[in-house]
This record gives sequence, C-alpha cells and structure tokens, in this order.
Amino acid sequence: MQKKKFIVRTYSAGAFFGEIVSRKGKEVAMKNARRLWYWAGAASLSQLSQDGTSNPAACKFPKAMPSVVLTEAIEIIECSPAAVASIEAVPEWTA
Repeated sequence: MQKKKFIVRTYSAGAFFGEIVSRKGKEVAMKNARRLWYWAGAASLSQLSQDGTSNPAACKFPKAMPSVVLTEAIEIIECSPAAVASIEAVPEWTA
C-alpha cells in the first residue's frame, strides 16, 4: 500500500511535498521531500494537493531530499492519489 503524501507549507522556507515521518508542534520531519519552488497549473496549494498540476512543464520542483526537518510548519495538506501522480511526474528542476 502506498504511503500517504502531503504538502507542508512553512512560515518562511516555502512548501514541500513528501512523506511525513513525524510531527511535534510546528516541527515536521519529512522524507523523500521535494521543495515546491514554483508551481503552475493550480491556483493554490489546496488545488495542487487535490488536482495536481495542469502545466507540469512550467513547474520548478527540484530533486527530492532524503530527509528534511521543517521547523515552522503552518499548514499540512493531504494529497489525493491523482495529485501525487501529477506532482511526482514533474521533471526535476535544476539550474
């Protein structure tokens, strides 16, 4: 069974997509996490979490990090299976 994936929005570090390992207050540890540096094809993170992106070529999602600890999480949104497939299909963005 596939583990649930989430988008975690932070106070100042941006938004991240991946699996939540643990949560304690505003601190969230994630694994296999991609920073959602720029997204297109969704009006908000809420829509991105449910519908995915309709414009994956314009999104800027870098390579997934094995682990990251986010210290100022302000929103945790569960992703639908369709959104997970869509976000994971976005090519890795590099500069």
